[in-house]
Amino acid sequence: MPRPNWRLLPDPDVQERSYSIISVDDHLTEPADVFVKRFPANLRDKAPHVIVTPDGSEAWLYKDRLYQDNGMSVVAGRPNEEWTLDPLNFAEMRRAAWDVHARVKDMDLDGIWASLCFPSGAWGFTGRVLSMNNDQEVGLAAIRAWNSWLLEEWHGAYPERFIPMQLPWLKDPVLAGEEVRRNAERGFASVSFLESPHLLHLPPITNIKHWEPFFKACEETDTVISMHCGASGFVIQGSPGSGLNVQTSLFPAGAFCAAIDWVWAGIPALYPNLKIALSEGGIGWVPMAINRLDYVVEHSGAGGDPWNYDVTPSEALRRNFYFCMLDDPGTLDQRHMMGVDHILFETDYPHADSTWPTSQDLLRKRFAGIPAREAVMMAGGTAARLFRQPLPHGDDWPAIPAA
Repeated sequence: MPRPNWRLLPDPDVQERSYSIISVDDHLTEPADVFVKRFPANLRDKAPHVIVTPDGSEAWLYKDRLYQDNGMSVVAGRPNEEWTLDPLNFAEMRRAAWDVHARVKDMDLDGIWASLCFPSGAWGFTGRVLSMNNDQEVGLAAIRAWNSWLLEEWHGAYPERFIPMQLPWLKDPVLAGEEVRRNAERGFASVSFLESPHLLHLPPITNIKHWEPFFKACEETDTVISMHCGASGFVIQGSPGSGLNVQTSLFPAGAFCAAIDWVWAGIPALYPNLKIALSEGGIGWVPMAINRLDYVVEHSGAGGDPWNYDVTPSEALRRNFYFCMLDDPGTLDQRHMMGVDHILFETDYPHADSTWPTSQDLLRKRFAGIPAREAVMMAGGTAARLFRQPLPHGDDWPAIPAA
């Protein structure tokens, strides 16, 4: 039952559709039956399941611990004055947070053609809480259950409207690579992954030998690595005791750090066909990263580890990485420096950062004066090509203009 002061706003007006938007960073709240019904019978008593705590809150019970997402992750449709970090029960969320049919209706209200959905914050954006389990059999069952549910019930209900993204197995890159290959055959186009594995006491990303089976599997199956800021369970902090506003303002710095770390590790240079999409980092930092990489090669980096690849670090960044914008009005005039064909858009539904329910209106303002083909590619055309996601057909959705 909802708690005393709970309320939701009426449905917003339907947005006029100027673009066929594909959002490469949204989130979902897992329905209560996701895991139990998909666990092997002999492990079912260890599956994550929802319980009601003495104070009336719903929580996931897994590994003898309780897990909940915070309320700022499911604010869509709630009055701003009721946005808090307090966890919400299913009945207190907009139904589209966890019901795929309601989600598509909310996408239609905002003019969102297709969406890539990360897990809820309860499990971490790579499902790290599920996979970092001392009992490998249980952890692997949890990851496989989430992946099967996402493919069969979320994506499966509306295949043209959702990009199928899998959660990875983190503790064994050989098994992780095998899972990527198996899931690619099932139809997955993407895999979520950690920006900084060492924060979970795993080998660092610079240990290429360790992670090679995973990277090779992604490259060879054309599986896009979708890397969400904070996926490792850490975001860049300000001073001790600084608030949520500081942490969320620093999200782009997390994307900057991750990209620089991966580039200098040689990952994009060693795997030239590997595709890495950075979610919730914005694009404002990208020109600075390009300039800095070029400058360091000629100056302070000259005395460091040699760069013995056939592309420069900045070329590797622009070739292998895709950059995701929420709202970066001050950077769009540098879109050609970054590569118009490497800029993606996200709505971040149903988080507090979300552009829903005014995403179409936002892009009309931001893309005013930008050539039509560039605008529609950034809105959704590039994402469709990257993730091999079909674009809409018919008069209800704007088409991508011919080159």
